[in-house]
Amino acid sequence: MKVAVVSDSHDRIDHLEWAIQICKEKGVERLFHCGDLISPFMVLSLAKFEGPVELIFGNNRGDIFLLCKLLKDYPQITLHGEEAFLEINGFKIAMVHYPRMAEKLAASGEFDYIFCGHTHKFRVWEIGKTLIINPGELMGKEGPPSFVILELEKRLWEKITLEK
Repeated sequence: MKVAVVSDSHDRIDHLEWAIQICKEKGVERLFHCGDLISPFMVLSLAKFEGPVELIFGNNRGDIFLLCKLLKDYPQITLHGEEAFLEINGFKIAMVHYPRMAEKLAASGEFDYIFCGHTHKFRVWEIGKTLIINPGELMGKEGPPSFVILELEKRLWEKITLEK
């Protein structure tokens, strides 16, 4: 199963829609957004992804009331709150915004994958058996927008970068 890991879109509709288009082209089945979506209007772009979407808050939350109200119209998007702990195709996956929290969770040995964001910097590393992925940022503030496509079963990942 191919999944996409994105983070820190910070209201960049164009970059989020670019990532979703790439996901469609590459056969991605599920999307994980590791926080800082921010404005509720971003849900309209996020909903263009045709499969399930897992979403957490991050440290820039925007209008939570309006976000929750809007999400009622998009049942394929699940807002988990601060973090998500999921089992997908037999893999234990955690999603948090902060890399330091990801590292602490990885040290438990409980997870196959942990996805995070916050730093706006791409990084993939292992702690024990856990692969931690910080896809960088969709915003494009610290460099070109990027995200990761991961094949869960093969444990293969690809960094996708928007070249302007």
